[in-house]
Amino acid sequence: MNSLSFLFENNRKWAAQISKADPSFFLKLVKQQTPQFLWIGCSDSRVPANEIIGLLPGELFVHRNVANLIVHTDMNCLSVLQYAVEILKIKHIIVCGHYGCGGVRAAMENKPHGLIDNWLRHVRDLNAKRRDELSRFPTLEERINRLCELNVIEQVKNVGNTTIIQEAWQKGQKVTVHGWIYAISDGLLKDLSVGISSVEDLLKIERVNGVGVTRASHL
Repeated sequence: MNSLSFLFENNRKWAAQISKADPSFFLKLVKQQTPQFLWIGCSDSRVPANEIIGLLPGELFVHRNVANLIVHTDMNCLSVLQYAVEILKIKHIIVCGHYGCGGVRAAMENKPHGLIDNWLRHVRDLNAKRRDELSRFPTLEERINRLCELNVIEQVKNVGNTTIIQEAWQKGQKVTVHGWIYAISDGLLKDLSVGISSVEDLLKIERVNGVGVTRASHL
């Protein structure tokens, strides 16, 4: 007996609900996908990309990994980014982190976690770079949440510095990179106001190197 049979039952119910609301939905979905958005988020199961922004299948192109990182040697992420920009002609790239991220927390801890430490090295470096700022927050949770925000900002810059986005901007293609963060505690998104649509925007964000010290919200 299939121990996961309940998941197939859930799938049948979901498909039936979608078809009832729009009988031609799946037929249209088969023909093409024309999303306007690429979501680069954390793998955390509590942050379901489509659901929290109310989009249906076919409306959001998605890439997820631990701590929502954009690493310039990660061919998986870069391949998704290239396909989204060059083939799908995505107009908006949303880098979305979340407060209380386990990956960010692990990067702040002074103990080994195994293989994942290699991946989180990028967050550890950011933590060291912003140590003075982070030390001004009185609690560990506030420091973690602020590093979650800083990590999103860093990844927005990383997206902007890829050859994929640089070449798209040079060609006049309209692509905007946004930095958002999600609070699991209340289900709400927050715009970190670091959107970039050009090399000039990117340079401005890099000069500022993040945002000023503010109390991290949604603790």
